[in-house]
This record gives sequence, structure tokens and C-alpha cells, in this order.
Amino acid sequence: MASHKILVIDDSRVIRARVRDMLPNGNFEVIEAKDGIEGIEAIRAQKPNLIMLDFLLPRMSGYEVYQAIQAKSELQTIPLVMMSGRKEELTEKIQEPFEFFEFIEKPFEQKELIGAIKGAMAKARKPRPQSATAAAPESGSAAAEIEVLQKQVATLMKEVAALKSQNNKILAFIKKKLA
Repeated sequence: MASHKILVIDDSRVIRARVRDMLPNGNFEVIEAKDGIEGIEAIRAQKPNLIMLDFLLPRMSGYEVYQAIQAKSELQTIPLVMMSGRKEELTEKIQEPFEFFEFIEKPFEQKELIGAIKGAMAKARKPRPQSATAAAPESGSAAAEIEVLQKQVATLMKEVAALKSQNNKILAFIKKKLA
């Protein structure tokens, strides 16, 4: 029996087969899901040791699956490799650097796949800040969602203030050099 379960969530049968074929021979059981809903169900039922997640999926997007994983602290420790044919699609929703998952651009070679898996395993062991585990409401209640949004707004306001300060310093420096 396989000792390591790898869940590949991708709507492309070719990619799912490619991942299976690229994995080194050993104790791997590859579980496949062709869309985000099947992927979420497989995560809950199979409890994989690694998740490879396509960003663009039917029925439930890879981003929505990612959010569901981040909402549950017990799922956050599963190493995650996000896959996409275009990295910019991913970075529109999730800013770099990718702190808790690894990214691999399709198409990929075996060496890249193995490197991404190793990177994801290292990132999954990183401690999470308290706010990250509390960032997504488990119950989905409106009050919990409002609280999360208020925290996000407060964080964004701090970031905007820091950027304004940096901008003012840069403008002062430029004015000084021009004077």
C-alpha cells in the first residue's frame, strides 16, 4: 500500500497523467480530481500528503480551493503546489512572494516538478501567523466575514500609509537632487 497520497486537481487528463509519470518510483498513490469540487471532496476524504492544484478549474476555481484550504488550519499544513499555464493569472489574486505554497508553470519537466514538491514541503512547515488562520471564517456567518474584512481593511490602511510615507521620502529626495 502506498504511504504517500498525492492529490492532483487539474481538469487536464494529460497533466494528471504527466504528474503521475514524473513522480519517482516509490510509495506514491496519485489521487486525481478533474475540478475544484471533486478536489475539495478528495482533500476531505483522502487526507493527502501533497496537493497539486491547477489555478483554472471548472465548477470551483483553483483560487476558491486555495481559499478553502487556507480557511482550515488542519489543511494548511498539507504541502501545496499551485500550477498554471500563465503565472500572471495567479498573481492577480495572490501576490508574490508565495509564502505558504510553491508555484510551477505549465508545461513543466520532472526536475521542476520535484523541486516544486520539495519547496512546497518546506513551506508547509513554516509557522503561520495567528491572523492567517483566523482570516477565513469557518462558519461563513456574516458577522465573521465582516470581522475578517475589517481586519483586511485595517491591514491595507497600514500598508497604504507606509507607501505614502515612502512616496513622500522619494519625492523629497528627488526635489533635493533637483534643487
